[in-house]
Amino acid sequence: MKTFFKICVFGILLSFATDVSAQTSKYKCMLQMNAYTGEEAYIVVSLINPKGGYEKTLYMMGDDKQWYNSFKEWFKFFSKTQKVNAKTGASVGGGDRSLVSLAIDDATINKGYKLRFESAVEDQKYYLTDVEIPLTTEALAGKADGKGYIKYIRFSKVQP
Repeated sequence: MKTFFKICVFGILLSFATDVSAQTSKYKCMLQMNAYTGEEAYIVVSLINPKGGYEKTLYMMGDDKQWYNSFKEWFKFFSKTQKVNAKTGASVGGGDRSLVSLAIDDATINKGYKLRFESAVEDQKYYLTDVEIPLTTEALAGKADGKGYIKYIRFSKVQP
C-alpha cells in the first residue's frame, strides 16, 4: 500500500511539474499587409532558437501544401519533419489585415529566441525575414515593421 501511495504522489508531482514547465501564453497578432498587386501572400510564422535554427512552426497562413516549397529555408525544416505543428489559416491579400492567435511557450520569452515571419507570393519575391523580432516581453508589447509584403505586425497578450 505504501508503494502504491508513493507511486501516486510521484505521478501527481510529475504531472504538476510538466504542466508548469509547458505553460504557454496566447497573443493576438495583427498583420497589416502592404498594398501590392498579385496573388495573396502565404506567411509562415516560426520560432527561431538562439542558434538561429528553426525550432517550431507557430502559424501558416495559406493551407495549400503545394506552395509550401516557396519558403526555401523553412521548407528545408518542414521536409525533415513533414508536418506543420501549427494552426493554418487563409492567405492574405495586398492591403488586407489579418488577426491570428499565437500560442507562445513562456519558457522561450527573454531567452534569445526570435519570431520570424516569412512571406511569399506566387511569381514574386520571397522574403525570408519579412519581419523578425526578438522574442522578448518588450517586443511582444509593441509593433514591428515589415520589409516585404507585411507593412507591420502588432501584438497584444490575451489575458486568461
